Amino acid sequence: MFSIGEFSKLSGLTVKTLRFYHEEGLLIPAFVDPDTGYRYYRENQLETARVIAYLRGLEFSIGDIKELLGREDEADLLALLERQRQQIKEQIKRLQRTVRSLDQFISEERQGEAMAEISEGVQEKSLEAVLVAGIRMKGRYSDCGKGFAQLGRGFGRLICGKPLLLHYDAEYREDDADFEACMPIRQRKSVEGAAVRELPAVRCVTLVHKGPYDQMGRSYAKVLKWIKDKNYKVVLPTREVYFKGPGMIFRGNPKNYVTEIQIPVEG
Repeated sequence: MFSIGEFSKLSGLTVKTLRFYHEEGLLIPAFVDPDTGYRYYRENQLETARVIAYLRGLEFSIGDIKELLGREDEADLLALLERQRQQIKEQIKRLQRTVRSLDQFISEERQGEAMAEISEGVQEKSLEAVLVAGIRMKGRYSDCGKGFAQLGRGFGRLICGKPLLLHYDAEYREDDADFEACMPIRQRKSVEGAAVRELPAVRCVTLVHKGPYDQMGRSYAKVLKWIKDKNYKVVLPTREVYFKGPGMIFRGNPKNYVTEIQIPVEG
C-alpha cells in the first residue's frame, strides 16, 4: 500500500485534499493506522482518485460524485463517464463543451493505459556522478520550461546531455512544488541565477515512460511498487530525464514524449 504522501504524488491530489475527501467519505483510505492515524491507499484506488479529480475540475459537487461512484464498481468508471456524456448531450445542449472534455479525458486515459503497456520495464541501475547546472524553482511543475530555457541561453555549447528535473518533494504539490531544472555540462561556468555542482553517483530504480507527462502516474506506480517490494528507501531528490519532449518552439506530439523516471534508493 502507498502512504498518503506517495498516493498524493501518484494521483495528483494534495495531501490536504485527500484528507478532505476522506472526511467527506468520498475517497476512504484502505487502512488507517490506529496508533499513528496515518492513512494508506491501495494501487487500485488511483483510478478512482483520477476520476474524482477530473469531475471536480468540471465543478461536480461532492454529493454528485458520491452518487456517481456509488452506482458502479471501480472497473466500470470509464463506462459510467461515457453514459454520463450521452445523458448530457441529450438533456442539455449548452453542455456540449463539457461533453467534448469528457471525450478527451476518456481518450487520454485509454491512451495512457496503452502507453503503460509498451513502456520499458522497471530496472535497477547505478548512475555515475555528473556535473550539472541547475536552477532551483518553486511553483507549478510546468514552470520548469523557463528554467531549461534560461540554462540553454546561459550554457549553450557546454551542455552535453539531456535535460533533467530534480523533485525535492515527497508528495505532489500544485502551486508550490520544489524542483530544480538541470542540464549536464562539460565544464564549470558562472551564470547568474544558476548553480553548478556535481550530482553524486546513485543507485536508482528506473522506468522509461513513453507518452504525455500527465499520464506518468501509472509509471510512477510501477516504480514505487518495485521499491516497496524490495524494501528499499527512496532518497530525495528523485529525477526525471527528458529524452524526447517539447521543443523550444514546437510542442510536438505528447504521445511521442520519452521520459526516464529515476528514483534513487537505499537498502
